[in-house]
Amino acid sequence: MKPHQSKIIVGLLVKRSSRTKGLPPGTPIHIGQKRTDKSSIRLIDYNENNILINENVGEQEIAQKPSKQMIRWAHLTGVHDVDLVQTLCRKYDIHPLVLEDIVNTEHRPKLELYSDYIFIVLKTLNLEGDDNISVEQVSLILGKSFVLSFQESTDPILQPVVSRLEQGHGNVRSSGTDYMVYALLDMIIDDYFIFTESLGERIEELEDEVIENPTTATLHDMYRLKRILSVSRRSLWPLREIVGRLYRDPSALINTSTNIYLRDLYDHVIQVNDQLEGYREALSSMRDTYLSSISNKLNEVMKVLTVISSIFIPLTLISGIYGMNFLNMPELTLPYGYYTVLLLMFVLGVSMLVYFRKIEWI
Repeated sequence: MKPHQSKIIVGLLVKRSSRTKGLPPGTPIHIGQKRTDKSSIRLIDYNENNILINENVGEQEIAQKPSKQMIRWAHLTGVHDVDLVQTLCRKYDIHPLVLEDIVNTEHRPKLELYSDYIFIVLKTLNLEGDDNISVEQVSLILGKSFVLSFQESTDPILQPVVSRLEQGHGNVRSSGTDYMVYALLDMIIDDYFIFTESLGERIEELEDEVIENPTTATLHDMYRLKRILSVSRRSLWPLREIVGRLYRDPSALINTSTNIYLRDLYDHVIQVNDQLEGYREALSSMRDTYLSSISNKLNEVMKVLTVISSIFIPLTLISGIYGMNFLNMPELTLPYGYYTVLLLMFVLGVSMLVYFRKIEWI
């Protein structure tokens, strides 16, 4: 992982915009990443036997009611187009506060129960590159005969559900709107497993680096992953309450037959959160391992310096003594004095090396 490549795209860490200051509650103002792509609405009317898909519909098509006994799923991409979001929500009498929450993409995941519909805010997570994370908001509204979904971008994260509808696979077409919302939630949570798997691979690579060759860049990578984990937990932790309330709290919009699937979905949410908690603990212990590895490397350097100093200190002492400028030094007149001193210094040096080898310092 290269530190200069780090980039975290996250609305959850940004403070709430001041653009809504002074405005009355329920005023729809888009808050989030600025986008230039065109917003669109796709209408899917379906029942057990038939399905009708209309792309890029306008206000006229939205106003038309689906045929009897058919469920309508309206999917809007591009919540930055506030007027288009208003057009769709107005058709289904969605409360202005819900509309405000849909176009504000910095909301925490949540669930709100209304008299004739349920409003859910979720986050999708995606790892980009080595250590980049993108967070996107998806909002769902579950009604008696309709499902509305709102997405920031055109990323086809819900396309597998559309494919199941087209091909008639599973129970989506033969079930009600509650099962449709379950299918959408299940698709998003399945993506969380892919996200956590990729995140786990990053952490394993970093663990190997910490043990084999820890550097300052390694420490930077650890803190970046820690920040990614923090963002991920903010997005995933509220899902426990959201899915838990869906299957525990009584609602006329949730059939008993769907509760079984929601309970299974709750288990998946617990599993994903447990994985993130495990990664957080792994990063915490990894930091201790990093500090220990750096300390060991420093000790090795100090050991080498100590060995070198211990060998050369007596040699320096001897050369210092015989380097003094006294006129009367008897050893200086000996014919073999120079060679004797060299031999003494050599023996001392070798003796020190043997000693350090014996105590396994080298």
